[in-house]
Amino acid sequence: MIKAIIFDADGVLINGEMFSIQLARDYGISTEITLPFFTGEFKDCLIGKADLKEVLPKHLKEWGWEKSVDDFLDYWFKSEHNIDLDLTQFINELRKKGIKCYLATNQEKYRVEYMLNKMEFSKVFDKIFASAHLGHKKPTFEFYAKVMDDLEGIDKKEVLFWDDTLENVNAAKEFGINAELYSTFQDFKAKMESYS
Repeated sequence: MIKAIIFDADGVLINGEMFSIQLARDYGISTEITLPFFTGEFKDCLIGKADLKEVLPKHLKEWGWEKSVDDFLDYWFKSEHNIDLDLTQFINELRKKGIKCYLATNQEKYRVEYMLNKMEFSKVFDKIFASAHLGHKKPTFEFYAKVMDDLEGIDKKEVLFWDDTLENVNAAKEFGINAELYSTFQDFKAKMESYS
């Protein structure tokens, strides 16, 4: 029996246009220009080894961003504020039935804060597991191990993990927890019936 369900954020709970596409359209800062940052220093921010507000300024200057770092983050986080309300309602129903629901996401600390407070995920989930706090990212076994360490009294076989990235789903399965690939809310609902 499933006692805990873990959800990914981007691509599952949060949908819509990617920030980099909006940035290119609104400010002419192309993905080619920003890619070196997101494939470089940003990775350290994702595991808490670097602070986004400290590493961003030099890049923003190179990109021609004329406002502050906080303005950039505000624009970034708001641009990806597209919550699947059907899914959050479903999660609410699951929690009413006594099933623990968690968010597990590869995220740096400032966006985690935004998710908790502005997106109100602190009310949607029992807890949020973020790579910036755990020091590890999906799909590493260390990430899943740290999450399981926190789920006291719950066995791996009693956990169901949803992610839209196949690599993360496969790693979760290898680690020993139930995992499903998320595509659409309708598909999710249909698959959930086999677990009830």
